[in-house]
Amino acid sequence: MAHDPSNSTITYADAGVDIDRANRTKKRIKYLAHKTFTRGVLSQVGGFSGLFSIDTKKYLNPVLVSSVDGVGTKLKVAFEMNVHHTVGADLVNHCVNDIAVQGAAPLFFMDYLATGKLEPEVTEKIIEGLAEACKHNGCALIGGETAEMPGFYEEGEYDLAGFIVGVVERERMVIGKTVEVGDVILGLLSNGLHTNGYSLARKLLFEVAHYTPETYVNELKGKVGNELMRSHKSYWPAIKRLVDAECVSAMAHITGGGITENLPRVLPRGVAAVIDLGSWPVLPIFEHLQNLGNVPQEEMLRTFNMGLGMLLVVPSKKFKKAQTVLERAGEKGYTVGRIVKGDRKVLYT
Repeated sequence: MAHDPSNSTITYADAGVDIDRANRTKKRIKYLAHKTFTRGVLSQVGGFSGLFSIDTKKYLNPVLVSSVDGVGTKLKVAFEMNVHHTVGADLVNHCVNDIAVQGAAPLFFMDYLATGKLEPEVTEKIIEGLAEACKHNGCALIGGETAEMPGFYEEGEYDLAGFIVGVVERERMVIGKTVEVGDVILGLLSNGLHTNGYSLARKLLFEVAHYTPETYVNELKGKVGNELMRSHKSYWPAIKRLVDAECVSAMAHITGGGITENLPRVLPRGVAAVIDLGSWPVLPIFEHLQNLGNVPQEEMLRTFNMGLGMLLVVPSKKFKKAQTVLERAGEKGYTVGRIVKGDRKVLYT
């Protein structure tokens, strides 16, 4: 029998979207976001937009720097492990690093969370991770969008993306224009895959080796899932000191594309980079992945960070100063290469 609209009513909840549940979840999110607010925040979470005021007394000629990114297929591991509190930090720290390479201090962050069915506890864990990372990096979580889209995502799955805005004094911008032959390349270590290369890593670990997240691997000295869920590291505390000390000419966040594709993005015409393989400690996870699939070295270097999350181009005359600044910031800078004549390429030795 055909449906008779006169006998019943259809609501948004019947279509899979529970507005009341979403509103209750948003109230819990507001509390977490408000804990990150800085003096520049002029709005409240829940409005149509976020408002932020730049301190014009602090900056003479401020330049806004922005970036947007996602967590990628690392989320697939999070779904399988039911671990959601670290992906928020992954997202924030990735975006912070993207603007830090220009010397920009993070001001505020906004997130986009989309799912088929809103799960309040999962959502709160994600936002909690976002808020903690924002607070650690000194930026405010001033809003976002939580979209419930039934039928669009598999049960228990979601997507997460974010947008960040930072600021830098125009005279302090790090844009690579002063990079010259003879400059030294310093590398800051990563603590794992960060948020890149997971499609290949998942194929090698779960399809080729037939591991599960609970599999203990001797070479890794731990479980596969724990290794894959290590949070993306923020380099802003160290970079801030380098920028203040004016001892860095260019910086490259080693994300998708690895060293091979990211370092050339910050080099001016007429120069190239030489990277000395073996000059830094490569984490066991990368060696294990390469061995599992007999992955060519060239492919590894343009897919994963290979143990270096950030590369710094430092004038040779400021090398010792940069090392001292890094040490005081709790980072060790490995001398991994140098700038030579060339055409914005990376050469390996």
